[in-house]
Amino acid sequence: MNSLSRRGFLSASLGLASAAAVPSSPHTQMQPDETGSHSTVLIQTRLGRVRAIAHGQGVTVLGLRYAAAPTGALRFMPPEPSRPWNGVYDATRLPSIALQPPDPPPLPQPLNPHQDEDCLFLNIYTPAADRRKRPVLVWIHGGSFVTGSANEYGGSQLAAQGDVVYVALNYRLGVFGFVDLSGLDPRLAGSASNGFRDQIAALRWVRDNIADFGGDPGNVTIFGESAGGGSVLALLGAPSAHGFFRRGIAHSPGGVTTPPTDELPKLLKAVGADQRSLLDRLRALPAKELLAIQVSNNINCLASIDGVVITRPYVQAIRERGAAGVPLIAGSNHDEGTLLREVGGVGPGVAPAIAALTLEGRDPSAYLAALQAAYPEADAPSLGVLVWTDMFRRASLRAAQAATEAGPGGWLYRFDLPSSALGGRLGATHGAEIPFTFNLFAAKSAQLPSEERTTGFYDARDPAVRNLAQQWSNTVLAFAHTGNPNGAGLPEWPKYSNTTRASLVMDAESHIAHGLDDGHRKIWGDA
Repeated sequence: MNSLSRRGFLSASLGLASAAAVPSSPHTQMQPDETGSHSTVLIQTRLGRVRAIAHGQGVTVLGLRYAAAPTGALRFMPPEPSRPWNGVYDATRLPSIALQPPDPPPLPQPLNPHQDEDCLFLNIYTPAADRRKRPVLVWIHGGSFVTGSANEYGGSQLAAQGDVVYVALNYRLGVFGFVDLSGLDPRLAGSASNGFRDQIAALRWVRDNIADFGGDPGNVTIFGESAGGGSVLALLGAPSAHGFFRRGIAHSPGGVTTPPTDELPKLLKAVGADQRSLLDRLRALPAKELLAIQVSNNINCLASIDGVVITRPYVQAIRERGAAGVPLIAGSNHDEGTLLREVGGVGPGVAPAIAALTLEGRDPSAYLAALQAAYPEADAPSLGVLVWTDMFRRASLRAAQAATEAGPGGWLYRFDLPSSALGGRLGATHGAEIPFTFNLFAAKSAQLPSEERTTGFYDARDPAVRNLAQQWSNTVLAFAHTGNPNGAGLPEWPKYSNTTRASLVMDAESHIAHGLDDGHRKIWGDA
């Protein structure tokens, strides 16, 4: 499932300073750049030489192509592998982002806002390109499967802090990546999940190439927030993704549990074509015109169980894989829906639609009635906030419980530390935990001119904020190293099960709570 975008919570630190702390290795060569503000490093890889940025926390590699441009005849097709190159690949600039509509206020515009259909790039942050086998963390961005990019989530601080390699990837969005066109051509079977195919192609690239950047291809953790968290769960049900990652962390995920919707009638009407000519017309349209059609015609770009790429819902996939599956952390925030309220996501008709997704396609009438009865003073917007919060919470809980029951283990968290932004009315809202995950409050201040470092709605001078960021980021890093999140400063965190129902509550004083969701489990019909 998806959520509204929350870009701006993390335009994370590239952390660039001097090159003095970057270790040399047999396949790197240091050289100053033209400005003298930082140095570059030449890295010899299996695909060719790469010029990257060297700085005080390691090496930053920006805009590496992991798949061919999905343009022309490749529009709507599965991604094709990238090819080796001659000469030196310049990886010192942020890449173009996928085509997307602007985020609503108050969310800011993206880093390097240049959009292009040619968007299948990734960014790498590593302590050193020295062929050491460090754990690899691969971030999948959120944004409702219609907005967002890898550029928002730098990882120099996380990579240096945990001695890991961090990768952030772009993938096709909206009509380019998540609309079912299989009715137009058998070769387009699975087109409703082309964005997921891109993510899998990036993971395949990581498997084949990350050793050149100091990473261990056999120890990959995928993590993401919102649509990125939903992607983590969805990839559990993608056979072609099996073996590319060993662990998963799903921040505020929705569950991808329903089949694709039929958007062809809308496209036929918008383009003015018949069924036989529609595909040719769609491929001939300039990319920005196709994006405009998506927006103006309200084309549904929800992620789905397409049957080709994503073959089954996440809970079923976890159970079927059993002990051969992956350990999983999942969780949500105390006040998920408040941000969605601020950006207009609780309007008329929204609550029933989100409630249906919360219940994975079940009739939501009884759930909505029970929710209203439990909160009799809630008006329509407040009810919408509660439904959004429930959607992320239920998916997190079900995923963690299934992972424990299957054998690998699942851990459930809730992020409760409130922010003081906007008069305190957001609380611990959607995306609030991301700066803590990347420990931006400890990030170096030296930055590239293109970088915009933000820490969400929190005061980096607050000791409680800085302490929780250190503890939570270290917990994420411990999980990436060992598959166990314990021992990094937070309370001993037991696996979630239907008997103990233990959840980590992250706050100024973090603690373990039992039965935290019992009331809402009854409202969902899960008790």
